[in-house]
Formats: sequence, structure tokens, C-alpha cells
Amino acid sequence: MAHTYTSNFIHCIFSTKERKPLIAADRKADLYAYIGGIARSEGFSLVAAGGTADHVHLLFILPATQALAATVQKLKGSSSHWMGKGFSWQEGYGAFSVSPSQVPLVKTYIQGQEQHHYKHSFEEEFTTLLRNCGIEYDPRYIFG
Repeated sequence: MAHTYTSNFIHCIFSTKERKPLIAADRKADLYAYIGGIARSEGFSLVAAGGTADHVHLLFILPATQALAATVQKLKGSSSHWMGKGFSWQEGYGAFSVSPSQVPLVKTYIQGQEQHHYKHSFEEEFTTLLRNCGIEYDPRYIFG
């Protein structure tokens, strides 16, 4: 789109189905590299990826021509298939816009997920992000 300028940094989080620890430590780097490849093939940039055995955090730049839901669906579907039989992601996801001035901070946060989760559970982390972003949620249904 000519004369269209955007700055859409997205911090996206999704977990494995039922938050089962299905992402082996020795596969994380390859999973993140694969997700980066999906991003490149779909025409956008993955800035950072990190997570634990049961969830991932991605920071990417969403082009104006791409819908967030379709982009996340592509990332989840392709990476789930790549991970193999018996692997699946949860149904939903969290996606939060990031100011360009906060990108370095979010990138560091994403890359420090292993250490972060020594102190905080995924559930605590996710609900804190929702509250900090002013997103209302029903605790009975948030983690399906």
C-alpha cells in the first residue's frame, strides 16, 4: 500500500494445549528458528522469541496488510505441524501492542522467560499482562 506507514509491534503469547510441558529444551531454538522462517515467508519480521516448556512469547512486526488473527493462526498451525504428532497449541492467544520505545525492554523480557518463571507461573504472568493492558477477562474461562 503506497503512502501507508505503520509501526505495529506485537507481543504475542500462547501456550501448549492444557499447558502441558511439550516443548523440550533441546527443541526450543529450532522451534523459534522455524517460527522466524514462517514470519519471513509470510512477509513480516520476528524480533524476539522465548518461552518455557509450556508456552511461547513472540515479538513481531505486523504489516498493515496482515490481520493479527490470520497471522497468529498461521504461526500456530505451521509450528504445531512442525513439532509433530501429539503436539498442539491452546485455542486462543494473547496479543499486546508494544510502543517502539519499549521494544528493547520487551525483547529482554521475552529472552529471559526461563528465569522469570522461577518466580512467577504462566497464569500469574498472563493475568498480570491482561490487567496492565486494561483487558477485562473472566477468570473462570481464561485458561479453558
